[in-house]
Amino acid sequence: MPERLRTLLPLLAAALWWGGLTAIGFMAVPLLFVHLPNPAMAGGMAAKLFQAQMWLSVGCALVLLLLFMPKPGEVHMEQGPTAMVFIVGGMLLALLIQFGVAPRIVARQDLRLWHGVGTVMYALQWLCALGALLKAQRR
Repeated sequence: MPERLRTLLPLLAAALWWGGLTAIGFMAVPLLFVHLPNPAMAGGMAAKLFQAQMWLSVGCALVLLLLFMPKPGEVHMEQGPTAMVFIVGGMLLALLIQFGVAPRIVARQDLRLWHGVGTVMYALQWLCALGALLKAQRR
């Protein structure tokens, strides 16, 4: 892979991950609840958007893992392990939200609790993606 692309690709993947989380979670979903006729319709559409975002998050995180993985014989840089923590943490949060929290929200099981847990986890994933973006920018 050309060096320029190897430098640019992690930055693009991290920016797409963080930007997608920002656009969906902080703009698109709130607008659904403002403009759709009822909360049930908005919630159904929000679930679909969050699922699409989860796949984007996992894809971007996998690209970042492959690109941040040290090559054999390569000296480990100080930023590497921290970047890996952000990437793996963000990917795990995305999967936990989708497969652990979202089904409980859709089933309306203790909605206040699970919505709060999901919101905190989404915010943590957003911070992980931001951390990965900052690490990719410094790389």
